[in-house]
Amino acid sequence: MSKEEEAAARISKDQDRGWAWVVLVATVIVQGLTLGFPSCTGVFFKDLQHDFQASNSQTSWFPSIMTAVLHAGGPLCSILVERFGCRTTVMLGGLLSGVGMVASAFSKSISHLYITAGFITGLGSCFSFQAGVTVLGYYFIRRRALANALASTGVSIGLTLWPLFSQYMLDEMGWRNTFLIFGGVLLNCCVCGAVMRPVVPVQLPAPPSKPYPEQPPEGAYLSNGNTVHHEKELPRPRCAACIQTLQKYLAFDVFCKNKGYQIYTIGVSWMVMGFVLPLIYLVPYAIFNGVPERKAALLISIIGFINIFMRPMAGLLSGLNVFTGRRIYLFSLAVLLNGLSNLICAISADYTVLVFYCLVYSVSMSVIGALLFQVLMDVVEMDRFSSALGLFTILESVTILIGPPLAGLLVDITGHYSYVFYASTFFMVTSALFMGFSFCTMKAKNKLKETQKLLSPEVPSRGKYMEVPTEQRPNRNDPPAVIYITSI
Repeated sequence: MSKEEEAAARISKDQDRGWAWVVLVATVIVQGLTLGFPSCTGVFFKDLQHDFQASNSQTSWFPSIMTAVLHAGGPLCSILVERFGCRTTVMLGGLLSGVGMVASAFSKSISHLYITAGFITGLGSCFSFQAGVTVLGYYFIRRRALANALASTGVSIGLTLWPLFSQYMLDEMGWRNTFLIFGGVLLNCCVCGAVMRPVVPVQLPAPPSKPYPEQPPEGAYLSNGNTVHHEKELPRPRCAACIQTLQKYLAFDVFCKNKGYQIYTIGVSWMVMGFVLPLIYLVPYAIFNGVPERKAALLISIIGFINIFMRPMAGLLSGLNVFTGRRIYLFSLAVLLNGLSNLICAISADYTVLVFYCLVYSVSMSVIGALLFQVLMDVVEMDRFSSALGLFTILESVTILIGPPLAGLLVDITGHYSYVFYASTFFMVTSALFMGFSFCTMKAKNKLKETQKLLSPEVPSRGKYMEVPTEQRPNRNDPPAVIYITSI
């Protein structure tokens, strides 16, 4: 065995086995520490309002900034992963998250909290989460679907444990000391990142070949007396380089040309404006209506506990052949059910009713979480998926940022939290109807176009683009040409 083959064998031994499972456990912990963390912010809502004398709208900017930055930092995280690798990016994210929460414990005003716990912690959580998901693609090849499904349970575990832990620490030590401890807990992302050692695929070098004769050096004389001059590549202008970078990380061209991606991005961006509201305002709503604080924090934990089991089941269900090409309709149905379930919470604040609401809400939430990126893969070619995901998360973060403050303003004006859940129902139901009917209409138009093409063969018309062959037509005895399918 050559040295190159030995290196390739040494690297591939960690894929789908051995150390890969250690990396998977680390990714589960990272997802629980990052994506699950914003779920506990509702526990501190009333205490932050009291200490800073802030309104509902002002206080809600803190969790909305954190969640929005967590989603919007994807393109920046991709650049760091390409430059420094997944391990360094995860550890950097853990350091930022810990520093942000420690600094927030010394905040003198609610605006300081926006910068420390909101922006710095949110950005660190984004780096750790997205780099942790990326490294799974290197460690798992054959079992990649199973690894992603298991890793997603970390979000549900964090959603279950963070509210209970937060309420206990708040009762014992107050919110400032709790935030200080949270900083130390989030530093564990650095430990998880340390075990994610890089896996670099080794390509065996091809045997040297010289199909063409070497070119003579610059300034050499040919046999006919002429001098050799090589053409030099001109550097690309900065504007072209910037446009290429934007297309790499933000797929504006796909958004303008792909109707399915356009509909889905607009629908989800509108949806998340209402989707995040119950996770932020459910605990304050329950406390406002006389539910004890610990029982109110338990409501979020119920949602997270059910997600642990329902999300993998939803992922397996959506993978059946019967849902191939129809996942967008299943996703729209889950969004519609999620929006209508908020009416249960708005009608009554009795604790039994709230528990029933959490059961219904968590089932639909599990389907949404399992299908959110799967549907995006269905509507975009995989070679542009990473850039399409970057634009998707940025537009999504804009509505996440403005949704909770607008809901807080609604509470300040009306004095009732129930209007928040009515608003959530409006955003969810309208987005579900928009996506469902739009995709049905687009599918019907595509079928009509296909039928017209079959009935009437296409005739080239004046002004219409058509390819004109410039080479000689092949003979009948030539082998058949290879046709490359470049789009779905």
